[in-house]
Amino acid sequence: MASTPITKLAHLQIPLEEVLKATNNFHDDNIIGGGGFGRIYKGQLQRSGELIKIAALRLDRKQRERDLEFWTEISMLSDLKHTNIVSIVGFVYEKDEKIIVTMYEAKKGSLQEHLNKPNLTWTQRLKICVGVARALSYLHHDKGRSYGVIHLNVNSSTILLDENWEAKLSGFKVSIKQPLNRMDRVFLSKPIGTIGYIDPEIVKNKGVTHKSDIYAFGVVLFEMLCGRKAYIKNHANSFLDRLAKAHYKDETLHDIIHPDLRSQMSPYQMSVVSFRKCSKIAYSCLMEDRAYRPDMPKIVEELEKALTLALKFQPRPENFVRPSFVLYCVFFFIF
Repeated sequence: MASTPITKLAHLQIPLEEVLKATNNFHDDNIIGGGGFGRIYKGQLQRSGELIKIAALRLDRKQRERDLEFWTEISMLSDLKHTNIVSIVGFVYEKDEKIIVTMYEAKKGSLQEHLNKPNLTWTQRLKICVGVARALSYLHHDKGRSYGVIHLNVNSSTILLDENWEAKLSGFKVSIKQPLNRMDRVFLSKPIGTIGYIDPEIVKNKGVTHKSDIYAFGVVLFEMLCGRKAYIKNHANSFLDRLAKAHYKDETLHDIIHPDLRSQMSPYQMSVVSFRKCSKIAYSCLMEDRAYRPDMPKIVEELEKALTLALKFQPRPENFVRPSFVLYCVFFFIF
């Protein structure tokens, strides 16, 4: 007799009563997020004699047909262990309730909430990018597993930030496992992904590969550089990927960089080279032809170099230079 998801994952099952107690019966005061899939509640749960802080995603009852996504997320998180990936605590599958419980690690919310905020410095943005890149490299290429994972939902809202601004990748509901020795395309009945991040090759019905994640990550990099979302409805430039690629090719990328980042840029070459490396890797991730997109280990290597350069010169507020002068320097050194 074939085993069901609940029997395979029984060691992670949590009684509904415990989660109700942890979240004060899903009290509105404990809501920390949500969307089309359901609401997320914070709470404190007793596990193995220890009180831990949790985030409980309670599935919307109107979304009950999405059982596959529920079990996919739990199955993926139960197998994946990485400092830049959210940690699962367990799940509830009881009395018509489906709840995914993870460690409460998003103290700062999602990356999307901070894209346009001046408090997120250039160095912090680079650290976040490096963390996400390491997580994706682990998903795609970790040799400790017999399979790779295509995330298929990389975007600034699935990148969570802890109290130290460390990135925690979440959102594994549509992820796909793939044997490491067969990194072929996987064909889908319909495109999967978030508008603004979808690999153009998917739309052309060429299936998905790990390079589809790399395209989405390139969009995230440009979100960090430009301080705006990947897609803005009813906007003159709705899609950031198209806008950023056009400006990069025209050597006018500085025109769309977040103004607060421009004011933080050093006129000295180190921080300008850091910016150049980041923008170059972002552009390479958005290549139309997947064959020309870099793999994640190479992206990690280049972003770590960019971060090292940025850390060598972190200007104090009193040393910030005029944006107009910075623009000139960025333009001169990059282009």
